Amino acid sequence: MRLIVQKFGGTSVGSPERIRKVAERLIESQREGCRVVAVISAIAGVTDNLLKLARDVSSQPSERELDVLLATGEQAAISLVAMAVNALGSKAISLTGAQAGVLTDRVHTKAKIANISPRRIQELLSDDYIVVVAGFQGQNAEGETTTLGRGGSDLTAIALAGALNADACQIYTDVDGVFTCDPRVVSDASKLEEIAYDELLEMAGAGSKVMQSRAVEFAKKFSVPFEVRSSLNRNPGTLAREETTNMEDVVIRGVSVERDQAKITVAGVPDAPGTASRIFSAISAGNILVDMIVQNASDQNTTDISFTIHESDLGRAEELLAPV
Repeated sequence: MRLIVQKFGGTSVGSPERIRKVAERLIESQREGCRVVAVISAIAGVTDNLLKLARDVSSQPSERELDVLLATGEQAAISLVAMAVNALGSKAISLTGAQAGVLTDRVHTKAKIANISPRRIQELLSDDYIVVVAGFQGQNAEGETTTLGRGGSDLTAIALAGALNADACQIYTDVDGVFTCDPRVVSDASKLEEIAYDELLEMAGAGSKVMQSRAVEFAKKFSVPFEVRSSLNRNPGTLAREETTNMEDVVIRGVSVERDQAKITVAGVPDAPGTASRIFSAISAGNILVDMIVQNASDQNTTDISFTIHESDLGRAEELLAPV
């Protein structure tokens, strides 16, 4: 029997009607002869609301406590999806990241997956359950709740597909697949039937919101092909894999747009060996991803170093750079 992992984003479960549609799709896949694992994100807007609530309570909330709080968004969503499946007459059970065997490192808010022990999922699949797993979260070796950072549910789905040796992995979003540009920005953007991991990784790294770059890296490393498609219709999506048939024929594959960027300029730093290393070592220690780096020409043995990061990391980056 084929095993399929299906991931649904926040907009796909954004209302009771959409949750029922997700449940119907899961049941349909099972009736077609598949063992089904669903990975669910928090309902659209919930994570942002929880973050706002945390910052209304504390200007600098503990990252550990943030993880405990933010993980509840996905936990609410998986419970609702499992309830919807059960209400339609099929068997479903929800699992948190920890219950699903997702083990991470000790970093809070941006943890990396260290290992997945899928035995409990496999046992439940053998008992004909549709297994509904919380994306975005796991547990470290001390039993602490951790989260995987922005877009972490994509990573959860790809990692589970690899650990379970799934026959297919489908990433459901609110668009029909991967487009040459965001169709919400460019109305006549074209959908790609297939795309190579490296191409999608470049687009994700440049700001494309359709997939999280760490998830694409994981898929490439462990050779996990996946399809990006819409949860709102039955149209075919975009298949991501190692190579595509026309990979060498395309000059430009797509254009990405990134709006949530912040630029930091460290002015007047000594133009000497090791200076840039100290700056970016401090940023790296905070698990902050740097996108673009620009260094001005030296003027009187000093230089300016500018770089861009995600807007949400700006406050943390300023703290890390203060003592450098």
